[in-house]
Amino acid sequence: MRVLAVDPGDRRLGMALSDPTGTIASPLTVLEHTSRQANAAAIIRLAEQHGAARIVVGQSLDSDGKPTFEGRKAARLAGAIRDLCDLPVELWDESFSTARAQDARRAMGVPRSKRSGHMDDLAAAVILQSYLDAHDRSTLEED
Repeated sequence: MRVLAVDPGDRRLGMALSDPTGTIASPLTVLEHTSRQANAAAIIRLAEQHGAARIVVGQSLDSDGKPTFEGRKAARLAGAIRDLCDLPVELWDESFSTARAQDARRAMGVPRSKRSGHMDDLAAAVILQSYLDAHDRSTLEED
């Protein structure tokens, strides 16, 4: 089962997609932020195009595990997606996903000069891989 993940931001939304077995996450694309409703519709279109059976939205949490300001915006985006489709939509802790994406680029040997710019799709892949690693594939398929 494919899972689509979203790393929501103020200017861009990073998108990642799992392989058909729900095991490996890969960066997919970056969408420019327009409005919550337009973003939700674009996310659903991507899910449909790629046969995703679930959508995961990254949500930032504070040190007490409560949603930050950005995390509350992510929850509203998840709600808008739920209002427009029947796919399961889950929030998942995105804490440090950008830092882990930067670490991954360094580990892959990407030169410093090519590490600048957005990493939203790679951050979405980090979020998705964390989600996939925490869930048993058979559980994902049953929900």
